[in-house]
Amino acid sequence: MNRIQDCLDERIVIMDGAMGTMIQRQQLDEADFRGARFKDWPTDLKGNNDLLNITQPQIITDIHQQYLNAGADIIETNTFSSTAIAMADYEMQSLAYELNVAGANCAKAAVAQYKKQHPERKYG
Repeated sequence: MNRIQDCLDERIVIMDGAMGTMIQRQQLDEADFRGARFKDWPTDLKGNNDLLNITQPQIITDIHQQYLNAGADIIETNTFSSTAIAMADYEMQSLAYELNVAGANCAKAAVAQYKKQHPERKYG
């Protein structure tokens, strides 16, 4: 928390933007959301953006990377609906924990890539 406070004390901090909008730009279809693991899942999965943390992690990592490249100091995980209640719409309540971990890993991967490319950035 001190690193965030230090940054806030120094300057205006930029956060990332809308993850959902960036996902929509990918024009993914049902098969993209399902991936191999959920190809036979009994419900429609298109629109379950948080599931992409598991089925298409590179897409989510790339979106985070785009926000970092645009100047974001802070990125949020793609876990807005990664709760048992929200996942009940897709009969995926038991995946809530895994979705949150996968979402955090996507964000961490993007930051690690960004730091390699921009070691001069103090926060990223």
